[in-house]
Amino acid sequence: MPHLLFSLRGVPEDEAEEVRELLSEHSIDFYETSAGNWGISMPALWLSDQTQLQQAQILLHQYQKQRALTQRALYEQLKKEGKAPTLLGNLKHNSIRLLVYLAAIALVLYASVKLIFEFGFTVP
Repeated sequence: MPHLLFSLRGVPEDEAEEVRELLSEHSIDFYETSAGNWGISMPALWLSDQTQLQQAQILLHQYQKQRALTQRALYEQLKKEGKAPTLLGNLKHNSIRLLVYLAAIALVLYASVKLIFEFGFTVP
């Protein structure tokens, strides 16, 4: 029976590729499922052979510890250089998306308040 080893939802492509390579290097049999056409299925790496589960989990645990350390160091380096992503920087970079979201929020709030007063509900 297949066993879920590693969910790929929200995982950066470089990390997913490194995990695939790690499993292949250690001759661990696995297969991959995608999110499907609409993105609602489970993208993941699954083990075909239950006997390799413990070895695969140990490898993944070690890999994730090492990746956390390297990514933290990379973030700290970017932060020192002033190149780390910030909230304000992301808002500037995605300003059109921000404006569309704010307009949608304003429209929903306006429609909600307008409907309340149209149905005769008044504030005491």
